[in-house]
Amino acid sequence: QVQLVESGGGSVQAGGSLRLSCENSGHTYSRLCMGWFRQAPGQGREGVAAIYTGGGSPYYADSVKGRFTISQDNDKNTVYLQMNNLKPEDTAMYYCAAAWSWVCGAAWFDSNSYNYWGQGTQVTVSS
Repeated sequence: QVQLVESGGGSVQAGGSLRLSCENSGHTYSRLCMGWFRQAPGQGREGVAAIYTGGGSPYYADSVKGRFTISQDNDKNTVYLQMNNLKPEDTAMYYCAAAWSWVCGAAWFDSNSYNYWGQGTQVTVSS
């Protein structure tokens, strides 16, 4: 029903920008809770941003507020993560995930609540 493919990762200098894309190439007619997570070596999986594709305010981790923006294009079945003013500590594998709508607003960054995951895209920020 849902198949997620991430793209847009790469290597940038500190202060630079990247835009990650997450396309749902599967088949669904319902609105979803879409989240971006990241995991650095030796660390746990961390929620970064999430949005309900049916509308409403997105949710961000404190560490990325003011720098990252999550957005959607429902016509393209795609969610984006615009990352500005990148820092070395942003270096991680970034994963896109999808959950039932209720997860947005109740369990924003609960990894166990997300049913579908992409394969990840690497982001590396050098200083």
